[in-house]
Amino acid sequence: MVNSVQQRLTAISEPNRFRIVELLRDGPQSVGGIVDALGLGQPQVSRHLRLLAEAGVVEVTKRAQQRIYRLHPESMRELSGWVQGFAVLWSKRMDRLGSFLEDDDDCVPDEANQ
Repeated sequence: MVNSVQQRLTAISEPNRFRIVELLRDGPQSVGGIVDALGLGQPQVSRHLRLLAEAGVVEVTKRAQQRIYRLHPESMRELSGWVQGFAVLWSKRMDRLGSFLEDDDDCVPDEANQ
């Protein structure tokens, strides 16, 4: 799993590919629709889509002469699960920090009562 997550994150980390993923979050798009939405050249968009497909981030279906791209749901769930692992970790650490600070406040004399 780690290798696939790393490969997907590497693919998405390029700014134009990130923009494509953001666009596809709203639903499937044709290559022409992506070109128009992002203002990039068709060869550039096709190359980015190929790299995203190789990393398993997007999937393509052919409709007549068009290629329609959409996010690959399982890959996105895998990325989400990986990120959620860090969210849980940081939540626990913040809870411990909060408890530490509350305990520390109990040890500090209240200057108003002196």
